[in-house]
Amino acid sequence: MLSTLRGSSRAFSRVSVRRAVEIQQRRAIHNTRCRPAANIAVDSVSSQEPFFPNEPTRPSVKTEIPGPKSQVAIKELDEVFDTRSLNMICDYEHSLGNYVSDHDHNLLLDVYAQIASIPLGYNNPALAKVASSPEMVTALIDRPALGNFPPASWTQTLKSGILSVAPKGLNQVFTGMSGSDANECAYKAAFMFHRRRERGEGAPFTEEELSTAMNNQKPGSPDLAILSFRKGFHGRLFGSLSTTRSKPIHKIDIPSFNWPQARFPQLKYPLEENVEANKKEESECLADVERLITSWHCPVSAVVIEPIQSEGGDFHASPEFFRGLRELTLKHNVLLIVDEVQTGVGATGKFWAHDHWNLQSPPDIVTFSKKAQTAGYYFGNPLLRPNMAYRQFNTWMGDPARVLIFNTIIKEVERLGLVEHTAQTGAYLFNGLEQLSKKFPGEIQNLRGKNTGTFIAWDSPQRDAFLKKMKTVGVNIGGCGESAVRLRPMLVFQRHHADILLESIEKVLKA
Repeated sequence: MLSTLRGSSRAFSRVSVRRAVEIQQRRAIHNTRCRPAANIAVDSVSSQEPFFPNEPTRPSVKTEIPGPKSQVAIKELDEVFDTRSLNMICDYEHSLGNYVSDHDHNLLLDVYAQIASIPLGYNNPALAKVASSPEMVTALIDRPALGNFPPASWTQTLKSGILSVAPKGLNQVFTGMSGSDANECAYKAAFMFHRRRERGEGAPFTEEELSTAMNNQKPGSPDLAILSFRKGFHGRLFGSLSTTRSKPIHKIDIPSFNWPQARFPQLKYPLEENVEANKKEESECLADVERLITSWHCPVSAVVIEPIQSEGGDFHASPEFFRGLRELTLKHNVLLIVDEVQTGVGATGKFWAHDHWNLQSPPDIVTFSKKAQTAGYYFGNPLLRPNMAYRQFNTWMGDPARVLIFNTIIKEVERLGLVEHTAQTGAYLFNGLEQLSKKFPGEIQNLRGKNTGTFIAWDSPQRDAFLKKMKTVGVNIGGCGESAVRLRPMLVFQRHHADILLESIEKVLKA
């Protein structure tokens, strides 16, 4: 195992940990070698010390994508693995910082970042260091079944990292394996909490409940529901899939629960020109939520919502809408689950996107994954911990190795001020995109994401063709929904990267 880790660390040979840390800590201004896009204002702060001193200065495209080597690799892989969703065959050893290399050594500026999952850049030296630590080796080769056999250090591991960034008002965590897993377990917690309140604290299960549960019948298997929103995405497992409403291909042929879906606001842009229309839209959506909570055929135990509907098309709503939603859930004694799987860990200019809402009462549960590189959910109410052991349980209950990675991510985010950095970089990038939208109004429509860091999107009438063309100029970018182009750069994405991105978009739109 140690030799394997040492072998994998060769990928970091171009940037030593010591050198990278020294350079990242310096305050001197670095004159970037990238010229800003035409007509895009650059202030005196736009020149920044690079987080990766040996990072490439620009993309480099040598072949078509996929190139000859990639085409052979795809054909071989397809014999044993479904490649129909493949974006590109990657060479991670030669990827660095904000740049991803493909198998043909084409080097692309990556503003998709493994579907919003890479926070600190490829081959980050701080993560390389923890990956080769004795703690990581132990976590990998002696992986514990955490519910039964946690290590003595587990309390400190949780408190020093994952719980140090817990959302306000939430002080406990359940660790999991993936975003879907986090949401599934959050739903279970909500249902058990619902029945606990109905049954009364301390009341035992009845013999009828115990026997009917084994036959999937009431009262042991009660009719309860989770309310979600149209175009929402919460995962692909059975429970989470019943709350996923983004595309039919995600759900077709899969049995599902009969659970309600409410309208999510479809705002009109630009926001400043549609204030009254958007207020009316959000008010009607809140009314729809209340109607469903009060009239559904069975009790609604919880409402689950994304701060920004990511897979469904990058739809936004105002803080006022979310505050209104929180008031409704409190009014009707329904839990509020905020799905921060894609929005969490700094991408919106706040560590947690729901911090933008300024809630008077925190969400009941917040789920996370992706940029955390681990998964789970936070909660505060002790009654959300089931009243008996093994009710919220599986063999692994997360992965200490991935939690060690998240703890290091947290330290780097704090040390480098990456949340504030992302807010500033996002404002700079949004300003540039606004100018491009005026120049190409038919191609950049409904630009959204102002004041939400780099969590920016717009609608493109020829979206798929645009994404493909962006690869030819060296940018890996993603889409969502029917027509949205979504930006998901890393937290180490800087203004000189934004300049390259803006230049590339303008080049493609001019062609």
